[in-house]
Amino acid sequence: MNDKKVKSLIERALSASANAVCDYSKFKVGAALLTKGGKIFTGCNIENKSLTMVICAERVALYKAVSEGHRNFIAIAVVAAGKNRFCPPCGPCRQLLYEFAPDLNVIMANNKKDYIIKRIDDLLPLAFKI
Repeated sequence: MNDKKVKSLIERALSASANAVCDYSKFKVGAALLTKGGKIFTGCNIENKSLTMVICAERVALYKAVSEGHRNFIAIAVVAAGKNRFCPPCGPCRQLLYEFAPDLNVIMANNKKDYIIKRIDDLLPLAFKI
């Protein structure tokens, strides 16, 4: 994956983070998921008062893609807006992403658009498999 495509995914993730609903954590996250066909699905985190019903940006992007019939993914960019640190997916998101794309590249970026890329199986060693 070339640097231009990575930067484009990061931009889309940052843009998606603007729609985050995070009145409690104040932690705006955006994600941009790239399909093998070149389509990009974005998502943002959405919180509510029960806190157990929170959904992460990565899952929003993945659910949007899957609900529209997409099952083959190349990469996902994850960015926490306003934070100067990389934003890795949480454990449940790692497992879900792994199940749909065990070779997925995970781009973790900061607000300066610096990034690192790891494969999902490196982020989730010994993933649960059936």
